[in-house]
Amino acid sequence: MFKRILVPLDGSNLAEASLPAAASLAEKMSAPVTLLHVIEQNAPETVHHERHLTHPQEAESYLQDLAGQTFSAVVKANWHVHSSQVKDVTASIVEHAAEFDPGLIIMCAHGRSGIRSLIFGRIAEQVVAKVSTPLLLLQPMTSQRNPFQLRRILLPLDSESVHDDSFSLAKILAKAYDAELSLLCVIPTFSTLRGDEAATSTILPATTNALLDIKEEHANEHLQEHLSELAGEGFRASAEIARGDPTQTIVNVAEHSGVDLIVMSTHRRAGMDAFWARSVTPNVARRTRIPLLIIPLPPRSQ
Repeated sequence: MFKRILVPLDGSNLAEASLPAAASLAEKMSAPVTLLHVIEQNAPETVHHERHLTHPQEAESYLQDLAGQTFSAVVKANWHVHSSQVKDVTASIVEHAAEFDPGLIIMCAHGRSGIRSLIFGRIAEQVVAKVSTPLLLLQPMTSQRNPFQLRRILLPLDSESVHDDSFSLAKILAKAYDAELSLLCVIPTFSTLRGDEAATSTILPATTNALLDIKEEHANEHLQEHLSELAGEGFRASAEIARGDPTQTIVNVAEHSGVDLIVMSTHRRAGMDAFWARSVTPNVARRTRIPLLIIPLPPRSQ
């Protein structure tokens, strides 16, 4: 499925927490892996309290050693050091994604609040907003490399099937890991509507409530169709409709049901501020510690 997996690394133990996922997915999907390090111009001496890799030969040895330690003999693993110093590491990662054309990028947002906010804002947000490649975002609390396993995958779906682009990839992963698929559709309540819908609801409250009920009916039909399809293909699957704020409901369901991965698609908007502020997917990423597979969709017309 994945023609190549790209793993950007900054030399820190926290970033290396992405390696178990890369090793597992590479073996399950028979995909080659490229480890990437970008030399940053005027880089700080340390990153996450560890010495920063600022010399190409040092970075080359580092990636080579990691490849040998991390991946089994059946995985084709190589590495690349962008030795020309760059001001914008994020832009360089995006350029390398275009060059290597991977089927998956794996990144860590890092676990501690200040660092996590910085890294997630500078890199992961911009990468997913600028590339069309699925991004697996890991958010480790520590540098410990925990085994990567998929026993249950949560797949939030739109009530009108708008975001079913994530469905095929979720099925591929479920089949590879013999994992259960948990389908979820969240219908807002009257009090959790936002933006134009909230404004309309204050003028037409009865109509708004009726429309939300109709959405729930459509969602139920939609999920039943998916369950029938999955059962016919031999998958283990369940489905749930919930009412509430979409972001917080997805986070709550994921935590309470013990899922190992959330798979979500999101539209990339022209402005990253708009993307970050309005899309449910990145807001889920901010609030959950569960691995999140983000599938970018083409930008909507403005």
